Amino acid sequence: MAKRYTDEFRRDAVRMAATSGLTRPQLSSDLGVGLSTLNKWV
Repeated sequence: MAKRYTDEFRRDAVRMAATSGLTRPQLSSDLGVGLSTLNKWV
């Protein structure tokens, strides 16, 4: 079954992707989110 993430978690992940300076692969690994999932959110 797919893992569900809160809207707040998604917003924070997108904000971090835009401002943290980390690459998306690094950030997705740190957050425990799939890279394709993070890319869809952004």
